[in-house]
Amino acid sequence: MAIERFRRQRPTLWEPFFGLRGLQEEMNRLFSDFYGEPSGTAVSMVNPAVDVVDTKDSIRIHVELPGIAKEDVEISLKDDILTIRGEKKREKEEKGENRYYVERSFGSFSRTMSLPGRVKNDKVKATFKNGVLEIDLPKAEEEKSREIQVKVE
Repeated sequence: MAIERFRRQRPTLWEPFFGLRGLQEEMNRLFSDFYGEPSGTAVSMVNPAVDVVDTKDSIRIHVELPGIAKEDVEISLKDDILTIRGEKKREKEEKGENRYYVERSFGSFSRTMSLPGRVKNDKVKATFKNGVLEIDLPKAEEEKSREIQVKVE
C-alpha cells in the first residue's frame, strides 16, 4: 500500500478560490521542503524585533538585539526617518574545536522606519541594557490649526 499526501476534499458549497488555496499550499510545501524552515535566529538578525509605543509626550522604541555590543549599534534620525544599523560579530574559533551544529547567526542588519509624528531631534535619548535598545523620541510641539472662514458670494 502506497502512502499518499492528504488532500482536502472539495467543499460542498461553491468556493471560487478553492483551487488557488490548494496551489498556494502546494507551493509553500515545495519551498519549505527545498529550502527548509528558517530558524528563529536567522530571521531575527535580518529584521530585529521592534516595539513602537506612542505616548502623549514621546515615541518609545524597543529593539531586541541579543548578543550585540552597544559599540556595534548605530542610530540615525533624518526627516522623521529612524535608521538602526548594527553588526553581530562571530566569536573567535579555537583550533581543535569540532562544531556539529550552529544555529546562531552573524552579520549586519539595518532597520529603517518612518515615525508616526514629528520629534525633537536634539532631545533624542538611547539606552542599551541586557540586549534591548530603548530609544526615547520626545514629540515636537504640533502646529496649532486655525479655522478659516469661507465666504459664499
